[in-house]
Amino acid sequence: MVTRTGPVPPPASTAYRTIWRWHFYAGLFVLPFILILSVTGAIYLFKPQIDRWEERSYHGLSMSDAVAPDRQLTVALAATPGMQFNYYRLPERPGDAAMIHVIAHDGAQRDVFVSPQGKVLGIRDPTTRISETVARIHGSLLLGNVGDWLVELASSWTIVMILSGLYLWWPRPFRLAGTLWPRLSLRGRPLLKDVHRVTGFWIAGLVLAMLASGLPWAGVWGSALKLVRTELGLVKGPQDWKVGVDGGHAGHHPLMPMAMPSTAPADGLPLSVFVSKARDQHLAFPALVIPPHTPQRFGPPTGNEWTAKSEAQNRWLGRQVTFDPVTGAETGRRSFRDQHIVDRVVNTGIAWHEGQLLGWANQLIGVLTAIALITISVLGIAMWLKRKPADGIGAPPATGAASKPWVTAVVVVLALLLPLFGASVLVLLIIDRFVARHGGRLAVLQNETPGK
Repeated sequence: MVTRTGPVPPPASTAYRTIWRWHFYAGLFVLPFILILSVTGAIYLFKPQIDRWEERSYHGLSMSDAVAPDRQLTVALAATPGMQFNYYRLPERPGDAAMIHVIAHDGAQRDVFVSPQGKVLGIRDPTTRISETVARIHGSLLLGNVGDWLVELASSWTIVMILSGLYLWWPRPFRLAGTLWPRLSLRGRPLLKDVHRVTGFWIAGLVLAMLASGLPWAGVWGSALKLVRTELGLVKGPQDWKVGVDGGHAGHHPLMPMAMPSTAPADGLPLSVFVSKARDQHLAFPALVIPPHTPQRFGPPTGNEWTAKSEAQNRWLGRQVTFDPVTGAETGRRSFRDQHIVDRVVNTGIAWHEGQLLGWANQLIGVLTAIALITISVLGIAMWLKRKPADGIGAPPATGAASKPWVTAVVVVLALLLPLFGASVLVLLIIDRFVARHGGRLAVLQNETPGK
């Protein structure tokens, strides 16, 4: 007796068979990347907690005999000869150490943690943080630009896999069981298929949102967006996220100088004045005080002004205030609401992607999405292995007929929206055409090889 495992399309459905084939090959390609990106992404969702855990020995200190930030800066510079002041991070809570970021001519960076009493408690290389290491794996697989391109390519194909999976999921004919929930009475591959299809449907929107929100800082896609945004003059104002392998996760670190910063004017007010002003602004943590003339990779240079700004991952809380270095008067301010609508959409997506838009609920949704994505990927591989013949790959058979016009149109649109996907499709079409044209001759040559 044959048990029907779910809605099955008519055998003559050329579109279904074509899309199934695309879904299969996309799944095989992206599986290793899904596993790596899901695990590292789930870890990075908890960056604030991880960073605070790493800095646990610098928290809960006594506030008695506290010294001014100027004194803290003096001891930090004395502890790091040859390096210069880049920014001061306000303590998150009373009793936490201040963090003073310094840099050298060769680009080396150090975070110096100074107690309220002006004692250096520790000096760390910020690039060795757990969250930064996880971010580099997540963004570039520790392979530089090549890794960045591979991650973007895998993300593009994952979008194709999700969209094609939604087409395959659509019930023919419609029925609730096996569509909105799995039929747990099934066994073996039919049960795996039900769980795979249903879980994929429920997380499809979340995965697509996660993938789309990560594209703005990917090397190729992000550069294209930057070109449209800046060079075509569609959006005015600075872009406050980085692009490519040097951007870190979401590129939300615009304070890494490209050159050695100048010191503040000799006749200007001291750091303590601007730290006090920054405290009065009640900026979301991490709140930074940046001296004049500190160049930034993205966003305008601080120029001749002191800047107090929040680098909160929840971009809705981002705020920046500038002050005259001599008089201390406020010279300007900028917040999330002042950004162009395009930047607000991108920054909202980044905040969601990093799990900080809605607090712990955002983190929970992100973790569950990652777990579900890993689950359906593993189930897909399990189903493939169960039906894979011993002497072949077990791919869905080619239709041998031209694709439906709407299928071709969808592929063209996706290729235009996802440049690396488009380039890879062209390569695959060239290979497919070559194999189709010369496959028979290659087989004959193989059979005629001596010793065969």
